[in-house]
Amino acid sequence: MRGDDGWLEFLVLSGGVFHRMMGLISRLPAAQRVGFASPLWHGYTDEMVLPVENRIRSDRRDRVQDVLSLLSTIVVGKAFEIRLALTCLLAGGHLLIEDIPGVGKTTLARALARALGLPFQRIQFTSDLLPTDIIGTSVYDPDARRFHFEPGPLFASLILADEINRATPRTQSALLEAMEENQVTVEGETRPLPDPFFVIATENPAQQVGTYPLPESQLDRFLMCLTLGYPDPQSEAQLWRGLDPQKRLRELPALLEPDDLVWFRKEIHQVTATEPLLRYLAEIVRLSRASHDVEQGLSPRAALGLLAAGKAHAWLDGRTSLWPDDLQAVFVAVSRHRLTHSGIDRRDEDRLISLLRSVPVP
Repeated sequence: MRGDDGWLEFLVLSGGVFHRMMGLISRLPAAQRVGFASPLWHGYTDEMVLPVENRIRSDRRDRVQDVLSLLSTIVVGKAFEIRLALTCLLAGGHLLIEDIPGVGKTTLARALARALGLPFQRIQFTSDLLPTDIIGTSVYDPDARRFHFEPGPLFASLILADEINRATPRTQSALLEAMEENQVTVEGETRPLPDPFFVIATENPAQQVGTYPLPESQLDRFLMCLTLGYPDPQSEAQLWRGLDPQKRLRELPALLEPDDLVWFRKEIHQVTATEPLLRYLAEIVRLSRASHDVEQGLSPRAALGLLAAGKAHAWLDGRTSLWPDDLQAVFVAVSRHRLTHSGIDRRDEDRLISLLRSVPVP
């Protein structure tokens, strides 16, 4: 057995070897696959295996799977939520994580930043935080006898807006232009932000003391809203036995680079959606607007976000075409903060699932 110091190297190497081994096995004639039975082989189809002729593409995809594997050892018992978070960023969207304190919101955000290899800034939102503290301001240089712009923490590729709903609405709104247009305007001058640019915001439930609810205009800028919830008993027991997520977070290597994410987005954009799938999406959106239980349905921006997230989910599965399963997998996370029900907690998913099940699957 390896010690704790070697766990990262072991997981990365074993995950990559397994994926490549499955790729070779998939190309054997069916008669020669004897011995590669379930559960190792089960579900690993030719469509999921990447073409050998493009090793750069294969290596990059392998590293995405390594990211998922490593993050699951830091935020234990939350593999589905981790996959959704990565799907959101691959789709080019911003992520909101809402839950009670202490369940791993900030840890997940930090782990994503480190694994993706992105320049990272954490902004702790408080009631006295000003917009200039985020964006930056002009500073007078007495030697040059002129003002120069001193950029704030917003000029990083991945921003962790920690406890965003503890800041005033004026400060929260400073993120709006940045999240929508990847640029900010300071003293009449427009300044571009890095590409890629992502915001991961965490917030505590609105009913807690000292929180300012995010306006609907800002909520709609987030592609997904996740809740983590309590860990299952087995995962929580790992923490009691000495698992140290913070130690593993400090040791987490950067598995990707910013250029990789730009490349991934181009690949995801090429995922195709058939006409029946687009009609399925349109019916989901239509029912969200027609439901008597919903005060506000999905907007056109939300519908485009649902499609983009579904394509990213399909790409993570190694497919080049969208399936109904992809839209179903991301629907709750894309809709939770947009479909408003009077008096219903956003963490209550039952009504969203009921709406989804009422739409016939093509």
